[in-house]
Amino acid sequence: MSRLLEELAGPAVARILTSDSVLVLPTGAIEHHGEHLPLATDRIMAEAVATAAVDLAVDRGVDAWLLHPLAYTKSDEHSWAPGTMWLTAETLMATLVDLGRSIATTPARKLVFLNGHGGNVALLQVALRELRRRFGLQTFFMGYPVPAGDGVAGPDELDMGIHGGHGETSLMLHLRPDLVDLSHARRMVPEHLAEVPRIGFHSTPVILGWLSDDFDPSGVIGDPTAATAERGAQIFETAVEESARSLEEIARFRPRRAER
Repeated sequence: MSRLLEELAGPAVARILTSDSVLVLPTGAIEHHGEHLPLATDRIMAEAVATAAVDLAVDRGVDAWLLHPLAYTKSDEHSWAPGTMWLTAETLMATLVDLGRSIATTPARKLVFLNGHGGNVALLQVALRELRRRFGLQTFFMGYPVPAGDGVAGPDELDMGIHGGHGETSLMLHLRPDLVDLSHARRMVPEHLAEVPRIGFHSTPVILGWLSDDFDPSGVIGDPTAATAERGAQIFETAVEESARSLEEIARFRPRRAER
C-alpha cells in the first residue's frame, strides 16, 4: 500500500487512519543555492529523506503516512536572488494553521514537520504550539543531519557550511547528480566570523540575523568543492535511520502516563 496520504480515497482516510497514525509533512524550500545547485535543493532533500524514513518506520511497525511536501516556505534570507520563491512569516503561519485545521478532520492526531530548510525552523517551532492549542494535535518538529565538511571527504568549513556547502552538495550528488554542476562550485566560508565566536548562525550564545549575500555575492555559505556522492550516501543513510527512529519514538509518545 502507498504511504502517500493523497493517494487514498477520502472515505478511506476516515476508515484507515487512527489516533495512533503519524502524519509526516516534509518542509523544504525553493531558493537560491548558488550556481552549482538547483533552486529545489531543500525540497528534494526533505522529500527524499521523509519518504525513505516513513517507509522504514512502517517496516518497523509505525502507522506512518507521508503528506505532500511544502515547497514554498520562509526563504526571505535569499529574497534578493532571482528564482527564490518565499512566503512571509504571516502567510506561512496562516498556511500551516489551515493545514492543521484540515488534518484535524481526520482520525490522525500526530503531525510531524520533517524540515530541510533552516529558514523554517523558528516559525515551525512556533507553529507546533499553535496547532496543539487550536486543534488538539500532537505536533513535532525534526530536522535531519546535513553536516558541514568534517574531514571525511572535504575541507573544514569552521562550522559554517550552512548553505550550498559540502553536506548539501554531497547529498544532492547522491540524490540528483543530474542537477549538480561542480564546475561552478566555489569555497565561500566567511572565515572572518571566527573572530567573533559568540556570534553565529546556530548553537552560539548570540544568533545572527542575516541575509545570504551578507558574506559573499554568490549567496553560498560553505565549501562544496570536495563534495562527493559517496559522502552524500552516508549522509542520506544516517538521516533516514535517525528520522525513522524518531518516528518510532513519536508513535510511542504519550503526554501523560497511563493511569494504573
